[in-house]
Amino acid sequence: MIELADVEAAAARIAGVAHRTPLLTSRTLGENVFLKAECFQRAGAFKFRGAYNKLSTLPDGQDVIAYSSGNHAQAVALAARLRGVRATIVMPEDAPTAKLEATRGYGAEVITYDRWTESREEIGARLAEERGLALVKPYDDAQIMAGQGTVALEVLEDLAGLDVLVVPVSGGGLVAGCATVVKALRPSAKVVGVEPAAGDDHARSKVAGERVRIEVPRTIADGLGASEPGELTWQVNRELVDEFVSVDDAEMVEAMAFLFDRLKVVVEPSGAVGVAALLQGRVPPDGNVAIVLSGGNVGARRFAELVRSSDSG
Repeated sequence: MIELADVEAAAARIAGVAHRTPLLTSRTLGENVFLKAECFQRAGAFKFRGAYNKLSTLPDGQDVIAYSSGNHAQAVALAARLRGVRATIVMPEDAPTAKLEATRGYGAEVITYDRWTESREEIGARLAEERGLALVKPYDDAQIMAGQGTVALEVLEDLAGLDVLVVPVSGGGLVAGCATVVKALRPSAKVVGVEPAAGDDHARSKVAGERVRIEVPRTIADGLGASEPGELTWQVNRELVDEFVSVDDAEMVEAMAFLFDRLKVVVEPSGAVGVAALLQGRVPPDGNVAIVLSGGNVGARRFAELVRSSDSG
């Protein structure tokens, strides 16, 4: 379990390095709905917060390795460059081209694998041992969770009277960090996690009372592809997250189009799930609702393809 003090320490480490992202509003969504725009974060997603916090706690000169479908990959690659160390990133062969190119652009060595037949965890652990690298996990790490929790710290500083915080969920690091902050500083507020309908392992785990593993989700939300809650993140989320809801791919694309049309903001499918849940009525707009737009790493061509397919459908 992490505590508020861990998140506050992370906030001090990333201050002046990570962007303090704005809260956006839309009259159509309602004057009580606020969007935390982590799509404007460095490397395009909230992941930079946790990655930089983690690397800041490692010995100087320690090279790192990470595995990720894209956003954590970019975050670790950028954090490593800023810290003056080398990064090796294990990414699936079918990761979005924009994310692969950005990760390489930050100077990382990328090693690809088949997400359907190979285990990224096994590959990462083996290479870490062989090369003497520090493994920077995408979510199942206390320093990663603490760094991601700084999102909620900023929300509570900027929004008086938060009633509901809506957070995208994959392995659970972001929602774990955010829930830790919310329940410490505003315990009356509700924390809702949103998953792809094809990857609702947290919702199933909540019902079962233990971690449930599912097949690798087939969804356009490549950033929400974990098939099981993290071991450490689940210890937090089973206690502090009030509810998990899900949205399907078409609903994500509808939310992406809405955010582009009404707010002129580009958000990837994974980052749009919270707004999708609100638009579909799965998150009732009761009181002040803050929704984390977790990332915007989607290429122009892919964004156009998704929105066009939605329009034609």
